[in-house]
Amino acid sequence: MTDLPTGLNAATFFVDRHVAEGRGARTAFRFRGRSLTYAEVAAGVDAVAADLARRGLDAEDRVLLALPDAPALVTAFWAVVKLGAVAVPVSTLMAADEYEFLLNDSRARLAVVAEEVAPRVAAVRARAPWLRDVLVAGDELAGAPGGRAAAASTTREDVMYWGYTSGSTGAPKAAVHSHKDFVAAAELVGRGVFGLGPDDRTFSASKMSFAFGLGNTLYFPALTGGSAVLVPERPTPEQAFAVVAAERPTVFFAVPTLYARMLEVEDAEHRWDLSTLRYCVSSGEALPPALFDRWGERFGLELVDVVGSTENLHDFIANRPGEARRGSVGRLVPGFEARLVDDEGRPVPADAVGHLLIKGETTAPCYWNRLERTRRTMLGEWLRTGDMFARDADGFFYFAGRADDMLKVGGQWVSPTELEAHLGEHPAVLEAAVVGRPDADGLVRAHAAVVLREGVAVGTALAGELRRFLAARLPGYKVPRAIEIVAELPKTATGKIQRFRLRAD
Repeated sequence: MTDLPTGLNAATFFVDRHVAEGRGARTAFRFRGRSLTYAEVAAGVDAVAADLARRGLDAEDRVLLALPDAPALVTAFWAVVKLGAVAVPVSTLMAADEYEFLLNDSRARLAVVAEEVAPRVAAVRARAPWLRDVLVAGDELAGAPGGRAAAASTTREDVMYWGYTSGSTGAPKAAVHSHKDFVAAAELVGRGVFGLGPDDRTFSASKMSFAFGLGNTLYFPALTGGSAVLVPERPTPEQAFAVVAAERPTVFFAVPTLYARMLEVEDAEHRWDLSTLRYCVSSGEALPPALFDRWGERFGLELVDVVGSTENLHDFIANRPGEARRGSVGRLVPGFEARLVDDEGRPVPADAVGHLLIKGETTAPCYWNRLERTRRTMLGEWLRTGDMFARDADGFFYFAGRADDMLKVGGQWVSPTELEAHLGEHPAVLEAAVVGRPDADGLVRAHAAVVLREGVAVGTALAGELRRFLAARLPGYKVPRAIEIVAELPKTATGKIQRFRLRAD
């Protein structure tokens, strides 16, 4: 965004600006039934920043933040950014060896961790040579009373955030992002697509340790002085409904899996008041058309599907509230460009599937310490997403699958997403995943893993019934050779299906 000043500190922009402009009394967050104002957030950020500075935190130092969605994460994140250091938020659900990898890969000088995470970090601290200090925090993180910290003289291009990918196909890698990326994402997506204003309140089931949740909760509402609900726990379907009823958000963000399981809650539309919601947003995995239909029919709420990536910080293709198209992830977010190309890099025609390349303001310039992966992914101004899409004549995009998940059966391409969408139409199916497995002759065939809805009996004839259901809708070569009924699908913490585990079974 060319209109941003060269000197820019995102903590000043998203927090201190509201106090300076007279909005300090506005609610910034709701947490466990109480409000936290912008003035209180600003004071907390200053106190924690002063404490971190006394501990020797310098500009460009990395700080690992293993905290749940609570005031402690808010104040720690913005305190780190205010000092010109780099915030590295990560999940609180990792094993000790995973924290060891992240501490050493990021070379974090400081870690701020939740009480339940502290023992796992302590177990590997001796093997993390760059780590100087560990702070253990509860829901609140308080520095010295009255502590003050001047904002570092950072520029718009200075790095302030590392977003580690979920690592569904290998070791996590950090996409680096600058202060201006946060402002651009908030403007282009938070305000430009979602239309968030000062009277909106967001509730994101996706956590702030992931790029999608970070935008939804931390900085999208803060662009205009809106508010967000902080929920430390990973909400169950019933808890998600209860939070909406109690905290009265206007927009709800979640992954398709949670929406599917919320639809399984009996009489939910009468047990909880959802009237404050304007619409709901889905991301993280392909949204089955049947789920889109069922959500709208049951709750009278539009389910807005979007797609983004950690490398782009947030969304780059999105449906617009009020005009979401069934089965599509939407149109380009203004400010982004897209190309769909074949394996040789040539443009594909309308409605044909191709590799998606994206160009936009918020694209990360590199992965930290991953030169070869950076060269393969960041192609100058363009980013190779690794996703396969088709685009229709109206500019709407349709997800076909990850490039390495697409199947070639009998010499013809098969989209796992298409098969999963059709399986989702069957009344017995809650969710499904399709992968390729070699048969006895070594030829790749489609294999489906299916989770049934609650109360559906697992009968010996069900797999055959599902194959016949698909055969009536698809060409024969697309029908999975085998359909397996499973209790659950393997997923990452962000809700993405770990297809490599299904292929290995």
